Amino acid sequence: MRFWLFPFLAIAIWAGNVVVSKMASGAISPLAITFYRLALAISIMSLFIAGPVWKNRVQVKRYWPKLMFLGFLSMAFYQCLSYWAADTSTATNMAIITALTPLLTMLVSSLVLREYPTVGMVLGGAIALWGTAYLISGGAPLELIKGNYRIGDVLMLTAAISYAFYSVLLRKWQIALPAWQSTYMQAISALVFMLPMFLWVPKGQAMLDTATIPLILYAGILASVVLPFFWIKGIEYLGPNRCSVFMNLLPVMTAGLAIVLLDEHLKAYHVMGGGIALLGVFIAQTWRGRFFARRSVSSEPLSGE
Repeated sequence: MRFWLFPFLAIAIWAGNVVVSKMASGAISPLAITFYRLALAISIMSLFIAGPVWKNRVQVKRYWPKLMFLGFLSMAFYQCLSYWAADTSTATNMAIITALTPLLTMLVSSLVLREYPTVGMVLGGAIALWGTAYLISGGAPLELIKGNYRIGDVLMLTAAISYAFYSVLLRKWQIALPAWQSTYMQAISALVFMLPMFLWVPKGQAMLDTATIPLILYAGILASVVLPFFWIKGIEYLGPNRCSVFMNLLPVMTAGLAIVLLDEHLKAYHVMGGGIALLGVFIAQTWRGRFFARRSVSSEPLSGE
């Protein structure tokens, strides 16, 4: 039973990081905080991972191009979009949209890996789509047709889709490296991508002061090092499917923190739209029946493999 603490604590830290993203809005450039958190996380991980990576450098070099792309998707593109989303979205909305990631991952997997969709994926996807539309429109889905929506919600949804592609590619490519070494090299790759963009940030938007340093410390240590440790341990003991269910707790934890720390107000459309969206995710995760029987002749490798 104690193993459930690993994904639970990971999601709790993740919820705190969503709030930190909102706090960083206006205080520091998204490019700057992404760069700083990566630099801090790499510095800490280097203490216990740099040695093993160097010993395993032949294998690391073999996967370097793929690690670079994965790092860009998950630690550069996703993180920057998350911080930009915080400018116009609420922490609660961001958490609910992030919680759609397991569903989006299943949908992307059906396209990239050519896996047959389950009944739960189709039904749950439709329910989650309606709930998300209700959420980001503030309870008036028809307003989306008129273009009335928060750009931050769209950015967060794009970030979630990006992370879904990351998760599927990670599975497709089957990188034969220990999880920590893979994470470390992806972080270094993301830092390489971020460096030129960070150098373009105006000095006033990259200031380190009493307001921004605590945010960077949380993002760089807790969210970038401790959270992956708990999540990796959770997957090790419980498996990815049971761990992904904990994503449904993210909006609840985030909303609680946002109400206390950010003075956000939980509104009816949060409860209605978010609840429906999460119901869709839960159906997709648990209803495994398939529309079609799996073809018996399916031993051919996927194109590109």
